[in-house]
Amino acid sequence: MHTYPTQAVILAGGQGSRLRPYTDDRPKPMVEIPGTGTPIIGHQLSWLAAEGVTDAVISCGHLAEVLQEWLEEAVLPLRVTTVVETEPLGRGGGLRYAAERLPDADQPWYATNGDIWTRFSLREMAAFHAERDATATLALARPRIPWGAVETDAFGHITDFIESPPSPYLINAGVYVFSSAFTTLLPDRGDHERTTFPRLARERRLAGYPLPNGAYWRAIDTAKDLTEAARELGSRGA
Repeated sequence: MHTYPTQAVILAGGQGSRLRPYTDDRPKPMVEIPGTGTPIIGHQLSWLAAEGVTDAVISCGHLAEVLQEWLEEAVLPLRVTTVVETEPLGRGGGLRYAAERLPDADQPWYATNGDIWTRFSLREMAAFHAERDATATLALARPRIPWGAVETDAFGHITDFIESPPSPYLINAGVYVFSSAFTTLLPDRGDHERTTFPRLARERRLAGYPLPNGAYWRAIDTAKDLTEAARELGSRGA
């Protein structure tokens, strides 16, 4: 029987420069998805709580006080702690700094980037992680290409136009399951995606969990992403 993680880290320290002017006075996770009245971080906390998470550590950076003030006033579905880097540690160092403040150092944990808006079963991902005895598992998404694609035959005639087709490649979806041992493998400073992940991949201790068919996933990077997320969520009745 699997023991599902009950703790998580949310990385919420990015500048969000591509989301300006929305991020001129707030960090990216505090940007509201139009029509919901709730910032991205609020949706993430609700999702984590629904998946059995009881404790979350949020790594803050840019305009941290705005996020902290919202957390103090909001009715939250789980216990939340915030940490703020006093100096830049890089993605890996920041993740370690936050993970060291999780309540159960000997238990597995989830992590997510603070700009991801998604819904799928974290418990199923955790079971996938455990079955492969992985040290780290990445959720993998197949995003839609933002341009129209053109299909041709062998002779070079155009046979079809396809609007925003799914990418042929899987990408890191920004949601993770980590074993308790993963924390000590993170750098104190630097980028774990250039150090820790490649090392684990060579050792066959890094797993990739493709998001289930029909699972909603979007990274909120631009104003267009906000608009499309609102439209998609409205069409799903979310």
